Amino acid sequence: MSPFRFEMTENPSRDIFPWLCLYLISGVGNVGCRKLIEHFGSAEEIFRSSVPALMEAGELRESAARKITEKVFSIDPEQEMKRIEQIGARIIPFPDSSYPSLLREIHDPPVLLYSRGKPIPPGQHFIAIVGSRNATDYGRRTAQKIALGLTENGIGISSGLARGVDASAHWGCVRGQGFTIAVLGTGVDIRYPRSNAKLFEKVLEQGAVVSEFPLGTAPEPKNFPMRNRIISGVSRGVVVVEATRQSGSLITAGLALEQGRDVFAVPGSVDSFKSRGPHFLIKQGAKLVEHAEDILSEIGYFYAPDNQGADEDVERPGVRLEPEEKRVFDCLGPYPMHIDQIIRSTGCAPGETSSILTRLELMGLIIQMPGMMFVRAQQG
Repeated sequence: MSPFRFEMTENPSRDIFPWLCLYLISGVGNVGCRKLIEHFGSAEEIFRSSVPALMEAGELRESAARKITEKVFSIDPEQEMKRIEQIGARIIPFPDSSYPSLLREIHDPPVLLYSRGKPIPPGQHFIAIVGSRNATDYGRRTAQKIALGLTENGIGISSGLARGVDASAHWGCVRGQGFTIAVLGTGVDIRYPRSNAKLFEKVLEQGAVVSEFPLGTAPEPKNFPMRNRIISGVSRGVVVVEATRQSGSLITAGLALEQGRDVFAVPGSVDSFKSRGPHFLIKQGAKLVEHAEDILSEIGYFYAPDNQGADEDVERPGVRLEPEEKRVFDCLGPYPMHIDQIIRSTGCAPGETSSILTRLELMGLIIQMPGMMFVRAQQG
């Protein structure tokens, strides 16, 4: 392919486009790209650098470094960007604030994500639910029930949009009006499998379809293990529902352990070979779970008991809140909310919100959890 000049592009997102260009250079890889990003700070600076500097900073072969300096791409970036815009997709580069923060922490995060649907909410917690494509009725019902229970308590669901357990987990989240992420082993313009075309559209309405693969990428077997590391990478934990010992779901569970995520397994019948995967994980130390509450408890989440009243008094006796304090307190519920969500919900300035949250915590009305998440304190 002939060398490409940045000034040729008419795309207005000049801060996004160079990252797409970098991604479309073969031989650099995700780890190499991350090293280059950490050293040079921006894609523009990477493309302005010399071959020796690129080789040293990214630990690259000379051939890969020359592709960067000569701007030789595997796919025409201009055409790819036009197609992205035509289907209403977005590019999320690694340094972007909308890039999932947990995914950024894994060993080899994608240089960028293709995304369709809604923006992924910052601070949103996700649990992955994966399992057999040829799931039994028990497996499908259990995956949907657990997904619905998690969704009703503010947890998002991630999975791979495959038949069986994956699809059931997505449907459970959709039914609960939650946010679900479908991670594909194809381009985000490919509806695969075709039997999940309706589910694909529902995910676009209520969540996001994401992939690290360029548009038009076919569902090749080699893509799915790569996809699995993203499913676990965006999630706090992974739940395995029905899987054989050779299942790709166990690969996802293994990746989750490498990434420091929690691994959960749903037990099944001892007579079913589809139970061998989950039972193996339980023997290896995975948490046995039967309900969403088991997972919520394990990850330290507060969830609303079934008998919680909707109109309970929001203030403790002897505590009087100022109007701004009450506005912030009222937007909090029984499950954690990120400070960015609180700021958007209340309309308060970031500094003012931070001060109010500190005061409410000192009053014993709220609890701060890891990751700048806040929740109402349980009243005795």
